[in-house]
Amino acid sequence: MEIISEYVAGSHVIIEILKSGRGKLKGRIGGSETLLCLTWSRPVTLADIRYAGIVILTGGRGLYPTKLGNRDPPRDHVYNMSCYNPSSFILVGIPGLERFHSWIGIPFCVIYVLAVVGNCTLLYLIAVEHSLHEPMFFFLAMLATTDFILSTDTVPKLLSNLWLGSQEITFSGCLTQMFFLHFSFVVDSAILLAMGFDRYVAICFPLRYTTILTPQVVIKIVVSIIVRSFFIILPDVFLVKRLPFCGTRIIPHTYCEHIGVARLSSADISINIWYGFFVPVMTVASDVIFIAVSYTFILHAVFQLSSQGAHQKALSTCGSHVCVILMFYTPAAFSILAHRFGHSVPRNVLILFANFYVTIPPALNPVVYGVKTKQIQDKFILLLSLKKTQ
Repeated sequence: MEIISEYVAGSHVIIEILKSGRGKLKGRIGGSETLLCLTWSRPVTLADIRYAGIVILTGGRGLYPTKLGNRDPPRDHVYNMSCYNPSSFILVGIPGLERFHSWIGIPFCVIYVLAVVGNCTLLYLIAVEHSLHEPMFFFLAMLATTDFILSTDTVPKLLSNLWLGSQEITFSGCLTQMFFLHFSFVVDSAILLAMGFDRYVAICFPLRYTTILTPQVVIKIVVSIIVRSFFIILPDVFLVKRLPFCGTRIIPHTYCEHIGVARLSSADISINIWYGFFVPVMTVASDVIFIAVSYTFILHAVFQLSSQGAHQKALSTCGSHVCVILMFYTPAAFSILAHRFGHSVPRNVLILFANFYVTIPPALNPVVYGVKTKQIQDKFILLLSLKKTQ
């Protein structure tokens, strides 16, 4: 059996095993299954490595043997519990573009400011204008809130990394960022589905719109969106928290995301990969299918209208929603496909695209709805005129 050990500060050895062949064990760093992590209070010796080899061969039962051949076992080993509760991780930023970090931060800062100002303005208009207290604008306010959370969850840390060199993030901070990142994504998708349902009712059942989408129904939809998204993403946190991180804690990215963090562990992460990829993707895919079904009914109802003006008016009410759908799902699909099949794409390009994905849609959504929705456009112009008169 070959044992490869890694020394950290002269006292830390990580032993990992990989089953291969006819039950043979081959020790290596970065394997797919970690047996245990041993720590000595003194520099590791050859006897300690031999002892670790006995532990591997006995499946952990060699921790407290009375004799190991003619040599007593080391007496001062302990489990390194810090592997399961690391203090922090290091976010590298954008590998290969370190020289341009200061310049790269400028467009992200501008886009983030636009996202914050745009979404806060949209929320203010919807809150103070009674004429905008309708289901569609309530869902739009929820979308603006989620976009604000998504951009604020990632961009401030990105800018501190690029401009101040603040690369360290605590383990709890990393888990928090990871949760809100994926939570916001799933919530956004569900909100777009709810807005599609709103447009379906408004166009296919215009006379029953207020009786179908009552305030009670809207509240139930919002609560179901939040609860569904919470329980879909929460297991990601526990799936990462259970992993040992005895090796490198350097994340080659600008923010923490589930699979990227899980890959740092030397343990088996197959559950993380299956759950972290397929469950959210299948959830979002189901949202896309239902949105497509709703727009199939919408188009069928629109083309049954007699006048051309009615056609244009009905389609214009869906224009902003369709634009937001395309801005949300198209980059997401591209990012997933690029990470899965784009092995020739440089990593810094993928990281840049991932950061633009969490900043550009939150900044553009208020602009799209401001341009495409006449009610919001009118209220915004009125707000500006009042500011000028004051």
